Amino acid sequence: MSSLNWIVDFTLFGLMALSIATWSIVFIKLRVFKAEERESAKFLNHYWQERTWDKRGKLANEGQGAYAELARAGYKACHELSGEEGKDCDTQELHEIIERELRKQMQTMNRKRERGLAELASIGSTAPFIGLFGTVWGIMNALKTISATGQASIDVVAGPIGEALIATAVGIATAIPAVLTYNYFLRKQRVHITDVDGFIEDFLRHAMRQRKHWGEKC
Repeated sequence: MSSLNWIVDFTLFGLMALSIATWSIVFIKLRVFKAEERESAKFLNHYWQERTWDKRGKLANEGQGAYAELARAGYKACHELSGEEGKDCDTQELHEIIERELRKQMQTMNRKRERGLAELASIGSTAPFIGLFGTVWGIMNALKTISATGQASIDVVAGPIGEALIATAVGIATAIPAVLTYNYFLRKQRVHITDVDGFIEDFLRHAMRQRKHWGEKC
């Protein structure tokens, strides 16, 4: 055990664990986002090249990624509404039902993409205070040592207080990457939501124009 008391040691150990958790979340999310962006770009590139309802439906069934899942949810809703379920619905009601199903799928997608963000936000907001707690406790311990020895020279207090301040430095070093990466992923999430909103609007326009083909199997 270091010259610090066990509470400060435990604080430093906790901050190290939070730092490891931060970078683990960051690397996992970067890898997942990169894979999703690659799949989405591939799917959308082929999807928008097609103009017919059935060909786009086949791409949705065979595609991978968030947009393919979203398109499948839309096609499923349209197919169900082509039967008895949508027989008595007017155009506005059909539009609202399909949009509601697409929004539900979008929310499911967003919940998956937001995994880890709460953890990053929590680490970023609490790590400095955890480090400060370790520093305060270390300084209290140093002051007790000074009181017990009766000596207050710089040689006596510099070591214990310097070690105590390490906790604050480690807390800040843990918080900064968490805050920066949280903001980065949050911006990417907002851009993604905007892009998905655009896809939903385009899908709805195409679907309403192709209502007579809803019952066809893709």
